[in-house]
Amino acid sequence: MHFKKHSKPIAFLEDFEPLSSEEIRKKKRIPPGQHLAKRWPVLSVEAPPQFNGKDWDIEVTGLVENPTKWTWSEFLKLPKVEITCDIHCVTSWSLLDQRFGGVLFKTITDIVQPKKDAKYVTFEAYSGYTSALPLYDGYLDQDNVILAYEYQGKPLPLEHGGPLRLVVPHLYFWKSVKWVKKIHFLDVWERGFWEVRGYHQRGDPWKEERYSSQERPRRRDHKIL
Repeated sequence: MHFKKHSKPIAFLEDFEPLSSEEIRKKKRIPPGQHLAKRWPVLSVEAPPQFNGKDWDIEVTGLVENPTKWTWSEFLKLPKVEITCDIHCVTSWSLLDQRFGGVLFKTITDIVQPKKDAKYVTFEAYSGYTSALPLYDGYLDQDNVILAYEYQGKPLPLEHGGPLRLVVPHLYFWKSVKWVKKIHFLDVWERGFWEVRGYHQRGDPWKEERYSSQERPRRRDHKIL
């Protein structure tokens, strides 16, 4: 894989503020080790792609009954949902009540019909960057996991993953792959770009699953590569 280094400053101290609101503490919406951000920092190992509003396709392959490839205009015709969620980055910032619009991941599975032995899904960016999650067990089968193309009612900015990114609110945000182009249904849990570099295979912010050294033995049916 070849990645372009992102040259913009990615975060500043003024982007963050200490968790001081007792109301937020009571609601327990900030995972341990996190701080509330004033704005959405730009964090990336690669530069955003070029996008002209047309030439971007989304392909689904692997262990599915109906391998599918949508053009951008076709993808925009799929049923749209809007969610409001909190997001948490492994670098310690969190944002509350973020609004995304896009296609529910369950809509994708309904269309492509995963085969019985499809247990995991690898999401691939335009550059080859990947991350993967189990298809079931409360990872991707929730009603707030979407492929987002809108943010706060406007097209998702390129620097934040536009035109299309995965949004998995209940996990650290590196699992929510930016610039999604391909979705692979597999029978093994692949380690993606950050996972092979020492990040946790799952990434639950409430359990502070940041590093691979924290991983516990998986069930026998969780085959990890």
